[in-house]
Amino acid sequence: MPFLPFYISGHKRLKIIIAGGGYAGVAALVTLLRHMPEASVTIVDPAIHHIKITHLHETFRYPLEDFLVPFSTLENRFGCRHVGAELRIEEGLLQQWHDDGFMTVDDEILEFDYLLIASGAPIEQMVKSPNVLDLKDFFSTPGSGLLESRLDAVDAKDRIISVVGGGATGIQFLFELAHFLQRRQAGYKLRLIHGEDRVLNHFPAGFSTYTQARMGHLDIDFYASTRFRGQEADEIMLENRDTGKRFSLPSAISLLFLGKTLPTALSANVFGQVVIQQQPLQNIFTAGDCSIYHSFGSNSMTAQSAVRKGMLAARNILRHSGTFKLLEPYFHRDLGYVVSLGPADAVGWLALEGNVVNGIPAMMIKEIVEAQYDLLLTGIDTYVL
Repeated sequence: MPFLPFYISGHKRLKIIIAGGGYAGVAALVTLLRHMPEASVTIVDPAIHHIKITHLHETFRYPLEDFLVPFSTLENRFGCRHVGAELRIEEGLLQQWHDDGFMTVDDEILEFDYLLIASGAPIEQMVKSPNVLDLKDFFSTPGSGLLESRLDAVDAKDRIISVVGGGATGIQFLFELAHFLQRRQAGYKLRLIHGEDRVLNHFPAGFSTYTQARMGHLDIDFYASTRFRGQEADEIMLENRDTGKRFSLPSAISLLFLGKTLPTALSANVFGQVVIQQQPLQNIFTAGDCSIYHSFGSNSMTAQSAVRKGMLAARNILRHSGTFKLLEPYFHRDLGYVVSLGPADAVGWLALEGNVVNGIPAMMIKEIVEAQYDLLLTGIDTYVL
């Protein structure tokens, strides 16, 4: 289906709004303007940058600017427009926007022929004390800067840092932090707190075995089946998941990576059109973490799935705007996944989930995937499968 003609173009210049400038939104933008450069595309996003959020753990080694793409750059490169605002996404509003063919953003009326909702899923957050960091703190300050400003203020006897969350994000930050502390020779001890009995529990067991062995080599303590309950001064409050017993441990700094929350996902049909009360909104599509496609394709909350959904939704917008409206179903299955374990190590799977690779082969897969997305940001689409 991706290789069929997209549409028979009419004379109308399409007006398209993309709500959300993350992986799905940017992938849709590039796809739309690659195949219909005359389209008028507006990105609505409250930030001033597209953030390559899956790279933020690398800001312990590289400048944050390496992973930020200003929306002004995308405006100049692709001829789109960026509106700095946040939309409230509700079914009633979606139905109204669909019927009206416009929305009001900061007292400006934005008309559209098609609307793509790619607003992502919010990062789970808790009330934090000053010595607690979460992923959003890394949006504006690199990891090296966030830690440098805190490390020297800690007494020698309290030099313990806790990382909460043994999913992919938490593990990647854990290993980058371990190598950062080694380079700095700061004399800190690291521990990982995770609510399940093994790290990376959503992946094959080989991920956990390899990662926990690497943690042992770096002398990282692991508290499995343990829930985070808060931070008070220089102590982290915890609870054993199985017994319910609560206890505290010294922790000068705690980093929270509690994952994403999706209280209300947008339901979509196999073509990516938003479905409300079992009826598709013909001119409103959705993609990315905020969407659940009712198809055989992957709904994982990964950049890979977000990019694929964004590209498919864009192609289907173009198809729907044409004469025949022959839409493409979403059947993409994840081709692999890699978790970085510091500057020179990784673990992942390729082609089949049971095909676990680590070390240099995993690093090579990671670099290929990253290069592919960087090319897409320049307008070059190398996503064949």
